[in-house]
Amino acid sequence: MQAAASLIAIVDDEESVRRALGRLLRSAGFDVQTFASGSDFIHSLARSSPHCLVLDLRMPHMTGFDVQSALQEAHAEVPVVVITGDDSAESRELILSRGAKAYLRKPVDEAMLLDAIQNAIGRQAGSGF
Repeated sequence: MQAAASLIAIVDDEESVRRALGRLLRSAGFDVQTFASGSDFIHSLARSSPHCLVLDLRMPHMTGFDVQSALQEAHAEVPVVVITGDDSAESRELILSRGAKAYLRKPVDEAMLLDAIQNAIGRQAGSGF
């Protein structure tokens, strides 16, 4: 059993998706923070750093691509698992080339998402926190 639960951030502009993913991850033993926008998430990094980010790509104002770029500019080493309903080969290639740990299509298979998060956290664990 883990001493402290890993913190997972969820960024998705759809409230129903945030709620459903939050329930799933909490039931799997994770601590969860949810954000309706990429900018809300980026501003939260001053207060806490999640162990993994579950990130929607297609959002108004600040897309998932923008969030990933902001993380790189801030040198924030947060593993990213992308979820999207707008799957394309170009998006997949771009987001993975920028370092995302997984790229999953909505509706997300729960077991695949949990595996992707565990793999992302596992890779991060060797680097410190």
